[in-house]
Amino acid sequence: MVIRRGTRERRAGGGGEATEVESAGRPLLLVESPTKVRTIRRYLGDGWAVAATMGHVKDLPASKLGVDVDNGFAPQYVVIKDREKVLKAIVKAARGAKAVYLAPDPDREGEAIAYHIAQELLGLGIPVHRVLFHEITRQGIEKGLAEPLPIDVRKFESQQARRILDRLVGYQLSPVLWKKVQRGLSAGRVQSVAVRLIVERERAIRAFVPQEYWLVFATLRPEGRAEEAPFRAQLTRIDGEAPKIASSDTATAVRSDLERAAYRVAKLEQRSRQRRPPPPYITSRLQQDASARFHFSARRTMQAAQRLYEGVEIGNGGPTGLITYMRTDSTRISQTAIASCREFIAERFGKDALPERPNFFASRAGAQDAHEAIRPTDVALAPEKAAKYLPPELAKLYGLVWRRFVACQMRPAVYSIDAVDVEAVPPGGGKTYRLRASASRLVEPGWLGVYGEEADGDEKGADGGESRKPDAAPAAAKGPGEKDEEAGAEAARLPELHQDEALGLVPPGVEGDQKFTQPPARFTEGSLVREMEDLGIGRPSTYASIVSTILQRRYVHKLDQKLAPTDLGEMVNDRLTRHFPRILDPQFTARMEEDLDRVESAQVDWHALLSEFYVPFHGDVERAMKEMADVRSETKETGEKCERCGSPLVRRWGRAGWFIACNAWPKCTFTKDVPAADGTQAAPLPDVSGQVCPTCGKPMQVRRGRFGAFLSCTGYPACKTARPLPTGVKCPRPGCGGDIIARRMRNGRSYWECSRRPRLRKDAEGKDAAVAKKGVGGKDAAVENKAEQGKDAVATKAEGCDFVTWRKPVPQPCPQCGAPYVVEAKVKGATVLACDNKECGWKAEGEAAG
Repeated sequence: MVIRRGTRERRAGGGGEATEVESAGRPLLLVESPTKVRTIRRYLGDGWAVAATMGHVKDLPASKLGVDVDNGFAPQYVVIKDREKVLKAIVKAARGAKAVYLAPDPDREGEAIAYHIAQELLGLGIPVHRVLFHEITRQGIEKGLAEPLPIDVRKFESQQARRILDRLVGYQLSPVLWKKVQRGLSAGRVQSVAVRLIVERERAIRAFVPQEYWLVFATLRPEGRAEEAPFRAQLTRIDGEAPKIASSDTATAVRSDLERAAYRVAKLEQRSRQRRPPPPYITSRLQQDASARFHFSARRTMQAAQRLYEGVEIGNGGPTGLITYMRTDSTRISQTAIASCREFIAERFGKDALPERPNFFASRAGAQDAHEAIRPTDVALAPEKAAKYLPPELAKLYGLVWRRFVACQMRPAVYSIDAVDVEAVPPGGGKTYRLRASASRLVEPGWLGVYGEEADGDEKGADGGESRKPDAAPAAAKGPGEKDEEAGAEAARLPELHQDEALGLVPPGVEGDQKFTQPPARFTEGSLVREMEDLGIGRPSTYASIVSTILQRRYVHKLDQKLAPTDLGEMVNDRLTRHFPRILDPQFTARMEEDLDRVESAQVDWHALLSEFYVPFHGDVERAMKEMADVRSETKETGEKCERCGSPLVRRWGRAGWFIACNAWPKCTFTKDVPAADGTQAAPLPDVSGQVCPTCGKPMQVRRGRFGAFLSCTGYPACKTARPLPTGVKCPRPGCGGDIIARRMRNGRSYWECSRRPRLRKDAEGKDAAVAKKGVGGKDAAVENKAEQGKDAVATKAEGCDFVTWRKPVPQPCPQCGAPYVVEAKVKGATVLACDNKECGWKAEGEAAG
């Protein structure tokens, strides 16, 4: 907590908490974060005391439900443990303050913070006001302070109802999973629905059967005009119907007809097409574009946006807020901001770039419209200027927001489109074929003048057309055999043509292009947020936390930046969907979100809403406790026999997911991985028959845990010795002879090291202490070292080997230099096998690692 007093500031130790706060008769302004304190203090000077609440100060207790369901769902709030000193300091400062102004973020969570602090200040006899800062600038702060408000109790009740509802669902569903699946799992009102969306998409991909279709093209030129450039036309109609060419035989027959056909110009078309600018950003669209362009996670996007909102140093004497509040579902822009933007556009791009009237955009149905769209606070601060002061991550995000805002107030882009329909009739009549070619050029760049190459992406303009580069017109909808009136081959330009003019084939003549329909794509974080928004699930303030939660819980993982369910995620989803169909129904969740929104507008009583939900939900919980099968006791025969004892092999569930085990367990401990979806078996586990426990001398065995297979003593539980599983690769350091083993960091990232590499041990103060070793290429070891390098070190390089690498070793020799192993390396986003010897440089181009 940072408190301004005169020209001094007091910064508390231990996470920024203050133990002493003095207001000295000045008004006290409370915001959420120390960053805002520094920014706001710059504008208000010494006449105000400014402090940070460090977020929420009260919440439901973590150790119990904290909701009295028999007494109107009364919440039992407690002071958050590490906010006790903060709250005491705030109360102490308020006693000597002239007035208290509560300025947490202008949303439901901020209203709850303000409400809880106001309750603590009751009885002090000082005025308490709520103020809203939609942008952290001098103008935004002065406007907020000039318009103080009372606490919005309805908005607080809306947040409280959400909090209680989420607590009821989480604290009653999760114990079901603990009992029936495994400890440590969680379920949530919205997160479980998000997992369901990902699971159902994955199953749609697995069930998808590709269908063959063909596109047919003809390369043509006007008869008798050899100087004209040829153009390529695409078949779009056969006897007036969309072509359905589903086999090579059909394609061959069509090609045969077209190779013998007479061609003529059936229709010429010249027209223009406008592409309207996109609306300014709302939270979900910002997350989607940041994901598509920069591969930012939703959480990373919101963290960067929060920093831009709260204030950063830009060389003008102190921190300045660069964007407006970043949690919004409204495309509304203030008249002042529109006027500033239009003035900037006229000066920067000329008056021709301005439409006659400002552009306005409708928000989606059900939008709260509590805040403006996300926009720069000062449109004159162009991205190239801001980039001098911002770290790359913030510069990228600021550039997105700035360009989107400026573009939204510019003229539409205008394309000139030339198109020709060609009629082809084979000798003797019969079928009539229609082909089409088109060419487009950008006539007026309009808003694309500010976007430039940035317009190419997954972003959509207001007309719904996909964003493209300035020299390309929006593409037509695609589909096997189904084209709209603009469909056809796209050409750079068309020759001068005349109505009914004869055309002739030129090389390469008639071509067929075989295609296959594609399965639906896996969700990215951005497209998942879009799907949730479209379904009405979640709100701008929750999208990022929902995605982060399902990743942290390991219900979902990322494959090439795409979200795919884990075995755990699919199994939990199936059980929850079966026993809690209402909670897992996206439509029910969307209706609940709407009802919670109505609490804020006094259309719904929150007590009645919770009561209506809880009674049937609690009944479902009690039934599930009795009827849901315990997954740990379920087995399913595979039809295979055990390689060791001949007993049947069964499919079982473990902490690391499904695996295949011998039915004679514990007498026989044989296990293997479940085959992959394509039927391939996982890599065989190494032979550990000769390894003995270094503690008790008993044989070691392979066991599976939460993070996969590992070596364990057969004397467990009497002997708890465990080691990482060897990779089958020996350490490359000369004279070492150790095994390369897999390790995992606290953040879940894997790395590989020599088994003789010293491990961290606790020093006298209980801290990790070790020297950070250098690995291949001189990179620091993949170990989180909390002690200073070299200080109080327990392990030294002399005590063992220092080999460590980020790249997974694979036990097969390099075909070029004969090295005993290769590694998995990333090449253009794909995982391929490569030699670890830099002097060799071998890579298995195009060969995915297995």
